[in-house]
Amino acid sequence: MKSPFSRFFGGGSKTEPIVKNEVEQAEAAHAAEEVIKLPIDQIVPNRFQPRTIFDDEKIEELSRTIHTHGVIQPIVVRKTSEYQYEIIAGERRYRAMKKLQWTEVPAIVRNLTDKETASIALIENLQREELTAIEEAVAYQKLLELHELTQEALAQRLGKGQSTVANKLRLLRLPDEVQQAILKRKISERHARALIAVKDRPLQLEILQQTLDNDWNVRQLEEQIQAILHPETDEQEEAPKKAKPKRKAISKDVRIALNTIKQSVTMVTKSGITVKTEEEDTEEYYQITVKIPKKKKL
Repeated sequence: MKSPFSRFFGGGSKTEPIVKNEVEQAEAAHAAEEVIKLPIDQIVPNRFQPRTIFDDEKIEELSRTIHTHGVIQPIVVRKTSEYQYEIIAGERRYRAMKKLQWTEVPAIVRNLTDKETASIALIENLQREELTAIEEAVAYQKLLELHELTQEALAQRLGKGQSTVANKLRLLRLPDEVQQAILKRKISERHARALIAVKDRPLQLEILQQTLDNDWNVRQLEEQIQAILHPETDEQEEAPKKAKPKRKAISKDVRIALNTIKQSVTMVTKSGITVKTEEEDTEEYYQITVKIPKKKKL
């Protein structure tokens, strides 16, 4: 039997996205397939599943729905041994039924290769909105490798712009710590894309920690990165009242500390308190004196 996704893998129109049509055709082709009951303890998750984090609250919500209305759509599996089946599609439903402690689940058994199983799992998940940017990037990378596609060809088949695919794939170059922060939704994709401009790995991780500690939005993060990577730009923007002596070069760590202090002073000023600061740059240290009045002037 020819794979329902063969046109996606083999080529197809170069101008029209075909993923949605192919998925719909595949579902229609298998609509009349026999649904059987399988022991839930003989079913294992898909090893090619791009989703690495499942939202427990949403699984719990799905469990309640299934408990009330039953399973509207059976899961799809393939037989991997005499007493084991691997999920092709429907892992969220499987997890929900397992939470309900069902002993048997409705399923459709299909005979698919590893390559077909991986591809279907990846495409099915790419159509969902809950994937993080990293999970989406991993799915793109796996599809590129599985079917030896170019980024342009993959983008055409997914109905996306090539720049969208390329920007997602760039995220995979970031350190694992940054990728984990995206997976756990501690930072957004835009935060991560801003960090790509920082080529030094240790500095990337320092700025990531500063972002988490200070809850910086994307604009604040971009300003911090700009100040660290191009400190001379900030100096040029200041009014040139008088020529400043050439400053001794300072380390990136010190720049981060100085920028954090200045940002804190700015936040205090915005609260309505008049703060006076004095800065002194010596050969041995950088001194910032902050004066906060005890009483507001009448």
